Amino acid sequence: MSERRRDSLSLTMLLPNMVTILGLSAGLTSIRFVLIGRFDIAAVLIIFAAAIDGLDGLLARRLNAASSIGGELDSLSDFVNFGVAPGILVYQYALSRDFATGWMFVLIFASCACLRLARFNVSRDDPPPAGKPHFVGVPAPGGAMLALLPLFLTQYGLIDARGYPFAYGLWMGLVAWMMISKIPTISSKALRVPREKSILVLVGAAVVVGLMVSRFWLLMALIDLTYVAALIWCLQRHLRKRQI
Repeated sequence: MSERRRDSLSLTMLLPNMVTILGLSAGLTSIRFVLIGRFDIAAVLIIFAAAIDGLDGLLARRLNAASSIGGELDSLSDFVNFGVAPGILVYQYALSRDFATGWMFVLIFASCACLRLARFNVSRDDPPPAGKPHFVGVPAPGGAMLALLPLFLTQYGLIDARGYPFAYGLWMGLVAWMMISKIPTISSKALRVPREKSILVLVGAAVVVGLMVSRFWLLMALIDLTYVAALIWCLQRHLRKRQI
């Protein structure tokens, strides 16, 4: 009986990898919807993959189900979801008018996402950096969301990013650089809410849900713009420290 138990796994132990496969399926299905021209659904699937990213790792730690194959599977899934799928989506959505230049920006973005994930893999077992928890460079899910910012603004009707393919390509290049940079960027693990202000967070959650069902693309654009503001603050802080 003990040998049979060692040779089998409970579904609970497989749950983290199942979440990873769910995210990977969302990223691959996003590419499928790009091919038929449903860019809105494709973007939503990438957003979904980003929303559940990290859940697999959390489950693995809580369930004591971490494994080497789970870590590698998560990294490969992230490359598809946040490197390949956003690149193909943006290319077909706005960059395909200029095949050579537009595709070059897609290659740069996907390559930098791959390098970002490779750097994370080799430093996975290193001790955490000093100070408050933070990322080194923009993480791949954040890079994917930033890459889709012009699309979000277009879907809401504020701009038409498809009319400025070269500018969109430059934005993709900037996001790619931020992913492989050594700039310390904000991490959710460092965020703390004072007890007396916790009610504001709960009210804010209600506002987010309301916008999600009524002004979804506006919500995505606001989240992205807030993240951009946070990155600018991190960059300014990093440059000040280097000058000291």
